[in-house]
Amino acid sequence: MAQDKEQHKDKESRGEGVKNMSIQRRTLLKTMVGVPVLGLLGFEVAEKKAFDTEKKSRVVKELGLDNIQAPSILKSSSKDKKDLLRIGIVGFGNRARQLSRAMGFIHPDDAKHEKEMGRLDAWLQQEDLNVELVGICDVFDLHAEKGVATAQNKVRAGNAKSTLPVKRYSHFQEMLDDKNIDAVIVTTPDHHHATMVTAAAKSGKHVYCEKSPAQNEEELNVMYQAVKDSGITYQLGHQIPQNVIFQQAKEIIKRDILGKITLVETTTNRNTSHGAWIRHLDDDGNLKPGDEKSINWDQWLGDRPKVPFTVDRYYNWTKWFDYDLGMIGQLFTHEYDAVNQLLGIGIPHSAFASGGIYYWKDNREIPDSLHCVFEYPDKELTLLYSANLASSRNRSRVFMGHDASMELGNAISITPDGNSTRYEKQLAEGVISSSEPMITMNPNSGKVDAVTSATEKYYVSRGLSNTYINGRKVDVAHLHIKEWLDCIRSGETTTANIERAFEEGITCLMAQKSYLEKRQTLWDSVNKKIV
Repeated sequence: MAQDKEQHKDKESRGEGVKNMSIQRRTLLKTMVGVPVLGLLGFEVAEKKAFDTEKKSRVVKELGLDNIQAPSILKSSSKDKKDLLRIGIVGFGNRARQLSRAMGFIHPDDAKHEKEMGRLDAWLQQEDLNVELVGICDVFDLHAEKGVATAQNKVRAGNAKSTLPVKRYSHFQEMLDDKNIDAVIVTTPDHHHATMVTAAAKSGKHVYCEKSPAQNEEELNVMYQAVKDSGITYQLGHQIPQNVIFQQAKEIIKRDILGKITLVETTTNRNTSHGAWIRHLDDDGNLKPGDEKSINWDQWLGDRPKVPFTVDRYYNWTKWFDYDLGMIGQLFTHEYDAVNQLLGIGIPHSAFASGGIYYWKDNREIPDSLHCVFEYPDKELTLLYSANLASSRNRSRVFMGHDASMELGNAISITPDGNSTRYEKQLAEGVISSSEPMITMNPNSGKVDAVTSATEKYYVSRGLSNTYINGRKVDVAHLHIKEWLDCIRSGETTTANIERAFEEGITCLMAQKSYLEKRQTLWDSVNKKIV
């Protein structure tokens, strides 16, 4: 095998090139008739590896991708973090626990579990963001107690020390009235998002709010104006732009590697009860805790219709349109943000959504199969979204260009189009093939990895959890929270700012209205309303 590699290098130095190498290879293979199969296979593997290496160097250099590297340091603001920021969290469920860890706080039970799994030391190395978690607000006593315990835990990332007391608030407005709180994180069910962001903005509190932005046009418009008028720093909870691989995808788009993009397809497939928002039972099949004595049900409902309390409705609120937009609000929002941050597509001209309840025959209102078409004639582009809650078949997020397609998740895979204009020569020479990726980017190194064969093609995930910087795994939620805090201190604009939130909110509401009314919806850009 080593001898074969040296032969290949000698041929390169003599300038015989890939074509002559292939001829020599066929000649040598003819002389190997009768060689044991394993010996022949070993030769094939060695030659394939050498050939792939040659293709890699040629394609990478020709495309100018040899200098797309991962950042060596984390992005920081133009102002240091010497100013302590005091944070309050409203709605302390699972997502709040995750964001608390992203800020550097962990519940004692979670710390114990992470230590048992051998992951605690890595989390402890997370950067100290110079924040204090000083306020917890939740309508459920159990969740509020967990929030307080998290804030009081002495185990902190970055070797930080907690010096301020934590307070539980019975109502969100009490938290907003407290001058000792600088900013709030909203992780409640979606029907509270817009009203809470509006109230926080009017109180002068900076806001990090989970998606989706709003449940109807009126509250979205009010929220947008309140944030704009207040001048607070707002961040919508979409962390994928913080992923290193996403930043490299932006560079690929910028360099026009794909050619003219006219079609983007994004998807979501899940095939579990938990993935279908059936979450009121524990692992043993028993009802999770909670009743009207421990949960302030009227406050949880807010301005939504008054209905009797059930554990089902409390834990599985996503199944009802009174509290959520279903897959549009929970899943499509991530996909839209990824596309919008890369291409700047904004609000579509039209939207059409269809689907139904085809598998989960329970008391839900939201569909478990959904398909949306968004048209952007001014950008000469169509965005497709397809989702299913009864299949776990992996389907990628794909940007389709005239010259190549890019699959983007926690890795990048670029495959040339067989009828590409830009790559016509390379395709004809056999340097690249439309049947396999010509370039992949490895999420572990963040660098151009290799030209891969079909059997080595990445099955990418969504890129929403971790990224790699200097070979170290980093939580992208930590980076997103960090950016928000940095921007509060510096006055800079966040990635998922109020403009992006408004664009996302209108796009989601267009799809929702289309699904419910079974018709195409349009965006009236003059009067700024959905028709």
